Amino acid sequence: MGELPTGTVTFLFTDIQGSTRLLQRLGGRYAEVLARHAEILRGAIAEGEGIEVGTEGDSFFAVFPTPAGAVRAAVAVRVRMGIHTGEGTLGGENYVGIDVNRAARISAAGHGEQVILSGTTRALVERALPEDVAVRDLGEHRLKDLAEPERLHDLVIEGLPSEFPPPRTLDARPNNLPAQLTSFVGREE
Repeated sequence: MGELPTGTVTFLFTDIQGSTRLLQRLGGRYAEVLARHAEILRGAIAEGEGIEVGTEGDSFFAVFPTPAGAVRAAVAVRVRMGIHTGEGTLGGENYVGIDVNRAARISAAGHGEQVILSGTTRALVERALPEDVAVRDLGEHRLKDLAEPERLHDLVIEGLPSEFPPPRTLDARPNNLPAQLTSFVGREE
């Protein structure tokens, strides 16, 4: 792993949606598929001038000095991804802080082959997208454990699926409970 950049960076989280089902279906061949997946991802991360921060199973966490590099890497790979640009603060040998958590939550909101961007990242890359890539506004969504909603966008990549169910956020889980409270003000009554 190279030296991790600090300051404003772009975080990318990936994973294969349905990997447990895939493992059960492929059996012993899964290790070969996972190794090829890692090879493709590592190549895309390097091509985007990113650094692999960590892996767990089929999930990758990478950081990029620019949001354009993260988008280039995302366009080259066909898995669920979330991208957010924010403050890269180191805690030991890894990143800490709300922006890392926000990027992970954005990734978890996606579906297989969907790349979701935060509003911050979209604003920074919108005019520098590859010709066959567009950005679609998905609206504001509440993400688990984050007080403020996040405006989400997804990449529409020519030749790939472009229709997905709504993002898997707190807003997409219908129930009869009130919206998440953000304050205890007035609770004494």
